[in-house]
Amino acid sequence: MRALTMKLLRRRDKQVDAAKTRRRGAELEDAILAAAWDQLLAEGYARFTVDTVAARARTSKPVLYRRWSSREELLRATVRQRGASVVPKTPNTGNVRDDLIQSLRNASGPENSVAAMLTALASSHFEDVGLTPAELRADMLGSRDTSVTTILARAVERGEVDADKLTPRIVDLPFTLFRHEYVMTFAPPTAAAIVEFVDDIVLPLIRRV
Repeated sequence: MRALTMKLLRRRDKQVDAAKTRRRGAELEDAILAAAWDQLLAEGYARFTVDTVAARARTSKPVLYRRWSSREELLRATVRQRGASVVPKTPNTGNVRDDLIQSLRNASGPENSVAAMLTALASSHFEDVGLTPAELRADMLGSRDTSVTTILARAVERGEVDADKLTPRIVDLPFTLFRHEYVMTFAPPTAAAIVEFVDDIVLPLIRRV
């Protein structure tokens, strides 16, 4: 009898502990999306499934399916959440050349979300992902300006850059070069390559004559 009583008490204690640690609402969703990001970086998109994310988040598949109907929806939600929570600092060194170089160097670091996402997806076929890199990048950036947009706006105010030369493609050029290097090599550009991007390609196109 005493053994049965102790067993029931232990079960009650476990239930109480579980109730105390049970996650709900926004807390649960944030925990799932954090686990989803970790899963994407750890094993790539091939192993980014509802099962693996649920296991990493220590919850059940039905909990995820109540929020996202497919792993593609889960991926987009994961990318949006990561983009909103980690906003990189825009360099402000006082001149456009150093600002652009520092911005690209920041993007090359392992802590950069876009670079990390590209690394995780690089070995996957985007037909399998069901989304283009441009769509995922747009999800991550949201409505905020890119660091290059801010840098170039400051450069125009200082008289370093000709505003009439800043077409949308020219504004995106620094990171177009960055992304091309990443996709072609599966690695971030070297420091020397970043300087070459800025000095030999970008600045000659935008500097005020």
